[in-house]
Amino acid sequence: MSKGNGQADISLEDQLKDEQSQALEKELPAADPADGFEEKNVSASDAQGAATTAAGGELEKLRAERNDLFERLARLQAEFDNYRKRSAKENADYRDYAVSDAARSLLPVIDSFTLALKNSAAKPEDLRKGVELIFKQLQDVLQKLNIERVPAQGEPFDPRVHEAIEMVETNDAPDHHVLEELQPGYRIKGRLLRPAMVRVAKKIG
Repeated sequence: MSKGNGQADISLEDQLKDEQSQALEKELPAADPADGFEEKNVSASDAQGAATTAAGGELEKLRAERNDLFERLARLQAEFDNYRKRSAKENADYRDYAVSDAARSLLPVIDSFTLALKNSAAKPEDLRKGVELIFKQLQDVLQKLNIERVPAQGEPFDPRVHEAIEMVETNDAPDHHVLEELQPGYRIKGRLLRPAMVRVAKKIG
């Protein structure tokens, strides 16, 4: 095929495409206003306004969430303050009732002391027996309160429950053992109330 024929073919092809496009445009119906469809050209300012509106809505949402969090935090703080006050009152009541129970247990001992003082004109032997009975009564009260005496006399010296007042050189007791108890120690349910004051033996030489 010659050059001239090629150019003729190309022109014919372009012409056919143009005719097809025109035919399609004729086939498309015009927009009917009754359909409610309205073509709008969106300008740059309209697009910016829409973006601003969306950003404003997001900001309001974040503000609402922030306010909700602040309200929840305020409620939690108020609840914690109420809990703290309630716990402090319950602890104070518990201490008061605990002291009341201990005092109630000691009342019979006080009554016995009062009775012994009224009979101070009694014989020394009777007075001694009365004091011994009161001491036994007091020991029973301490036992009910779970208060026990710390073993000391003849025991190995234990700095956790013993307080050494003096070291005494002697061979009458094993080295570093309690030689003499000067003041008894007590503990309640295994917890030390006060240590025992003791003299501790130290081997001579």
